[in-house]
Amino acid sequence: VEKIEEQLASLRIAKRSTLSEEPAYLLDIDVSKPAQSESSRFVAVSCSNKSIRVYNRETLNFLREYSSHPGILNGVRFSHTCDSVVFSACSDGTVKCWDIRLATQKAVQIFSGYPSNVFISFDVNCSDLIICAGTEKVENDTFLVFWDARGIANCASAAKEPLGVYSESHNDDITKICFHPIEPNLVVSGSTDGLVNVFDINKDNEDDALISTCNSDSSVSFIGWSGKDYKQVYCMTHDEGFCWWDMAQLDTEDPITLLHVLDVRDAVCVENDSLRYLVGGLYHEKADKLFLIGGTATGNIHLISCARDGLSLVGTLCGGHAATVRSFCWNLTDESLLTGGEDAQLLLWKPGAVERSIAKKASMKIASSVQKRVRVHNSSLKSRKK
Repeated sequence: VEKIEEQLASLRIAKRSTLSEEPAYLLDIDVSKPAQSESSRFVAVSCSNKSIRVYNRETLNFLREYSSHPGILNGVRFSHTCDSVVFSACSDGTVKCWDIRLATQKAVQIFSGYPSNVFISFDVNCSDLIICAGTEKVENDTFLVFWDARGIANCASAAKEPLGVYSESHNDDITKICFHPIEPNLVVSGSTDGLVNVFDINKDNEDDALISTCNSDSSVSFIGWSGKDYKQVYCMTHDEGFCWWDMAQLDTEDPITLLHVLDVRDAVCVENDSLRYLVGGLYHEKADKLFLIGGTATGNIHLISCARDGLSLVGTLCGGHAATVRSFCWNLTDESLLTGGEDAQLLLWKPGAVERSIAKKASMKIASSVQKRVRVHNSSLKSRKK
C-alpha cells in the first residue's frame, strides 16, 4: 500500500478537456483496450445530456460526439478486441454500437430488447461474444437480456434480437452488470433488491446458471471482481455501504463474507475533509489489493484500501474538480487516472505531471436530468439505525 500511496501522492493534473458548449455531468468513463502493443488511444464518456463524447486518450482533445439518443444513457464500454468500437445502453431499450473510425453519427449495430425493456445497466464480456443489459422493473418484471455480439467489427446495421433473458433472479431494478475480467462465461449482477448474483452463462437455464446469491441488505450502486484470479466479488450501495465476498469459499465450510461495512463514511477516518459518497472500486493486480474511490461535494477524491479487518484511507487528490466526481478510470500500466464529474470536466492525472494552464476552472455545478438515472427505492429498504 505504501507504493500505491506514493503513486497517488505523485499524481498531478496533466490535461483537462475543454468545456463543451453544452456542459453536462460526466457519468461513466471507459478507455479503449490497447490494440496489439499500442497503448489505448481513446476515452469515451457518457454524459447526462444523453450524448457520448470521445476524446484522444493522451491529449484529451475532443474527437466525436454521438448525441441522437431518445433516452438516458447508462454506461459506456469499448470492445476488447477492436479499440475503435464503443457500446452504450439506453433507456429506450437498446444497446448501440459505434465505430469511431467512421464519420457517421449512426450506430453501426443496434441490439434491441423486448418492447417494455428500459435498460439501466450493461456490460460486454471479455471475449466480445456476449452483451448483457439489465432492466428497470416494469410491473412485476425485471430482466437480464443477452445478445450475441459477434460480427460487430464488420457489422451490418440491422437490429439484433436477444438470445434470451434471465427473469427469476432479481425482483427490482438491475442497476449494475459486470462480466468477469478473464472468464467470459461469468457475470455478476446487482439490483435495488439488495441481491448480488453470480451466473455461469454456459449453463442451459437460469436456475443452473445461478452460482451464488449474496445479499448486501441495501440497493446496489456498484459491483466488481477482485482478488487473485478474480475469485472475489464486491459491491457498494446507494447508502454508501460496502460488501465483499469470496466465491472460492462457496464449496467450503468457511463464510464467504470477507467484509460488510454498513456505512463507509463512518468507517473511514478522513481528517478535516469528510467522505461524502463512493464512486466505485478497483482491484490492483500487482499489489493484490482492492481499493475504493470516494469523494466530497467540493471535488476532492479519496482512495480507500480494503482489508479483511476494515477500510483505511490511502490518500486524497485535491484541486482538480469543483463538484462531485461521478466516474473514474485508473490505468495501472502507466499509473494514470481519468476522472469526470458534475463540473463537466474530464481530467487526466499523471505521476509528476505539470498542468500548462494555471487558471483554475470556476465551479460548473449544473442542473441535470441525472437524478432520474437511478431510482433508489428507500421505501423497500429496511431502515437501519446508525
